[in-house]
Amino acid sequence: MSSLSRELVFLILQFLEEEKFKETVHRLEQESGFYFNMRYFEEMVTNGEWDEVEKYLSGFTKVDDNRYSMKIFFEIRKQKYLEALDKHDRAKAVEILVKDLKAFATFNEELFKEITQLLTLENFRDNEQLSKYGDTKSARSIMLGELKKLIEANPLFRDKLQFPTLKNSRLRTLINQSLNWQHQLCKNPRPNPDIKTLFVDHSCGQPNGARAPSPVTSSLMGGVPKSGGFPPITSHGPFQPTPAALPSTLSGWMANPSASAHPSASAGPLGLAPNNAAAILKHSEHVLKRPRPFGLSDEVNLPINIMPMTYTSHNHGQNPYSSDDLPKNPVMALNQGSAVKSMDFHPVQQILLLVGTNMGDVMVWELGSKERIAWKNFKVWDLNARSRALQASLSNDYTASVNRVAWSPDGSLFGVAYSKHIMHIYSYNGGDDIRNHHEMDAHNGNVNDLAFAYPNKQLVVVTCGDDKTIRVWDAIVGTRLFNLVGHDAPVYSVCPHHKENIQFIFSTATDGKIKAWLYDNTGSRVDYDAPGHSSTTMAYSADGTRLFSCGTNKEGESHLVEWNETEGAVKRNYNGLAKHSVGVVKFDTTKNRFLAAGDEFMIKFWDMDNNNLLTSIDAEGGLPASPCIRFNKEGTLLAVSTNDNGIKILANSDGMRLLRSVESRTFDASRAASAAVVKAPAIGNFPPANATVGTSIDKSNCSCSTHGWNEQ
Repeated sequence: MSSLSRELVFLILQFLEEEKFKETVHRLEQESGFYFNMRYFEEMVTNGEWDEVEKYLSGFTKVDDNRYSMKIFFEIRKQKYLEALDKHDRAKAVEILVKDLKAFATFNEELFKEITQLLTLENFRDNEQLSKYGDTKSARSIMLGELKKLIEANPLFRDKLQFPTLKNSRLRTLINQSLNWQHQLCKNPRPNPDIKTLFVDHSCGQPNGARAPSPVTSSLMGGVPKSGGFPPITSHGPFQPTPAALPSTLSGWMANPSASAHPSASAGPLGLAPNNAAAILKHSEHVLKRPRPFGLSDEVNLPINIMPMTYTSHNHGQNPYSSDDLPKNPVMALNQGSAVKSMDFHPVQQILLLVGTNMGDVMVWELGSKERIAWKNFKVWDLNARSRALQASLSNDYTASVNRVAWSPDGSLFGVAYSKHIMHIYSYNGGDDIRNHHEMDAHNGNVNDLAFAYPNKQLVVVTCGDDKTIRVWDAIVGTRLFNLVGHDAPVYSVCPHHKENIQFIFSTATDGKIKAWLYDNTGSRVDYDAPGHSSTTMAYSADGTRLFSCGTNKEGESHLVEWNETEGAVKRNYNGLAKHSVGVVKFDTTKNRFLAAGDEFMIKFWDMDNNNLLTSIDAEGGLPASPCIRFNKEGTLLAVSTNDNGIKILANSDGMRLLRSVESRTFDASRAASAAVVKAPAIGNFPPANATVGTSIDKSNCSCSTHGWNEQ
């Protein structure tokens, strides 16, 4: 194929990935042979999809192409054979031996005989070379590492392991540019032309009356008119459903209380045992350059939108936001120093970010100056007053991880839930002024989550823990008000809320149970299963009208859904999360319109009214598999954790203006302070800790629990 054809295939691959034609993407990769998707290959090998593995490889190499290819196919077929023996499926093992492994007999007849003799053993691990063979999962992992080295070293895969760097939605952009260019060549260009097909060149018909002025004022090749946007083709536009009715109240749920990096390798000799240094020739180390994740366009919408974004019309009285309102542009990186476990933006001063880490550190960042303005490390304030269980735990290891940080509704307090028994409440008075407020022996074991609420005009903190309970505390006085018992597994997260005059708390447990409680001690009013029986967090949209949850079970299956509160049933499932997520997927909501989740080393976005993924970004790389994410209240900034123990801040245009204005004010204030030889004022004016707080609650407080099921 010519170089143009190769480039066209890459453009089509990018477009298909953006539109979520997963099977078609991988079939085109295989049939074209231009790009070997290592991530897809890893997934198939990990899942033991051997027929699909060989089918995919066949688009790039055959068994007898070279010694690297031979070794690749041998390792795969050997693993398939050993797994059949491990399951005592002799018939399947014989079939693999005759159909798949027989091909290697001509190259090493003795090895083939030794493989055949494994059929006579009750346990193939009795063979000395296979004595260290572990379980299936670990064996596949070891083999995958070797396969990746062989593929990298194989000359047939050269230049096929890296996807070219393309701007998002490149094919969409080229089509729109082509239509703009065609429109410029019209004899009678009309404003707002009706583009009905891509099958023939566009041309505006003769107008009735005087010639219409052309809206196109850009250069011939630039292709973006400055005025007169072109509407999308009707037949290709998004379907506009009738707006759904708002869910009424939680009464339907409450009506019936329930009773309960690797080096390259050579193609060494074929053998039974896992490959070792003696079997592999040393090569110089190199790292596989992974392709940038696919994503929808970050560019401005082009005027001829022949392939529009596929989300539906605005329901629930929402403001007309577009995907361009999402904060997707990385504007700064903060060096945290330890792994980020939880984050929360200040509800008033939205450039203040509260962060908790796996080392027990809690700090406040001021994003305008990119400075850490306040910091607290893990320390028990009064150890003698704490429980014996906590004292015993700390005597062996005086460390704890932060599971959750959260601001109070007015930002004068914040809470910290630790992995060891205790919960701290601090008062915050602006700048670096953090003061100890209350320390509670909240739970026996992990304090998994906390959230502030305001029932009956009283500020409370709701916590949950490994002891299977939910507890409600007076945030000002520090006394325990309620002890809610009924879960059969550690309680994973809490989400307090109110509907009309009903004040309640949702809780979720690691066994996938969802319960709802009133502020009393009479038991739960709801008992439902989370999708996939997953460890789940729940969150409302900012206006409190829509309820969402996101969770991941121990098999790595993740589910992001919207709930019908009246019926206590799932209303909408959102597509696009990985089939095998690493850790629990964290999510957040913003602007009563968008959902976001950290998954597959990316941030994924959905429109609340559409099941399909809206767009995804990698924030210029460096994200962990399941990053923690957090929007500020206005949705103009988005914080995301990185795998180098840092934080990236993403912003939209409003967020960038906010940060610039704060930088400017900080700079002017510092100059004035220097001239007057006085200390610069603290940022913002904060009420004292005992000030009366408002009745509104930041509903997004319950959306970013940071502890995974594998940490329980």
